[in-house]
Amino acid sequence: MAKEPLNVFVGVDTHADTHHVAIISEYGKPLADQEFLAVGSGYRKILDFIATHGTAAAVGVEGTGSYGAGLSKVLRSEGLTVLEINRPNRAQRRLKGKSDPLDAYQAAQSVLAQRGLSTPKAKDGPVECLRILRTARSSAMKARTAAINQIKGLLVSAPDALRAKYRGMATPAMITALQRSRPSGHVADPEYMTALTLKPWPPVTRLWPRKSPPPMLPCKKFSIPMRPCSATSQA
Repeated sequence: MAKEPLNVFVGVDTHADTHHVAIISEYGKPLADQEFLAVGSGYRKILDFIATHGTAAAVGVEGTGSYGAGLSKVLRSEGLTVLEINRPNRAQRRLKGKSDPLDAYQAAQSVLAQRGLSTPKAKDGPVECLRILRTARSSAMKARTAAINQIKGLLVSAPDALRAKYRGMATPAMITALQRSRPSGHVADPEYMTALTLKPWPPVTRLWPRKSPPPMLPCKKFSIPMRPCSATSQA
């Protein structure tokens, strides 16, 4: 009579360069653990490593949206059930300390006990495209706000002649005026150095204008409105 394949549960502690994989039985018994490179060849070795110990009922991966994203895609493409491990067992860490094998085994135990799990995002399709573009937009907006605040901070403490030149201007008009300015003077003159420092900043502040019309990001089934980065629109 053929022996039925053993059902196992897998936990993965992910890092930038390596992943540590641990396998336990359906009764919670540790079977094996090993470290692999976080590259394509390493992912294939992880699949082979799991297959040699039985049939994976589920795989718990830490950081499916960051270091474990690549591995999660490979595991799902092979038909394996992938679950996100929300956090390691802090009590076990205090007792036994931090180690990759411990975290991997704790991830496997969490899968077996159905504790601290969530369904990872697929990270593909139009939703993922939207997330990437929104991340870029958010970063550009933060840079824009920081640049404007620093410009205004420099103008507050600038010499009277320079401060009076831009007093009362709305932000878009002030940015345009700064960009068109042609400061001249001596490197020991604070007014000249302030004007020279402000001169290169306007291109940064013009990223992601708030009034630009949102075009449509094409998709097979529907379109997603997005605001692009434009260097010609007014802020």
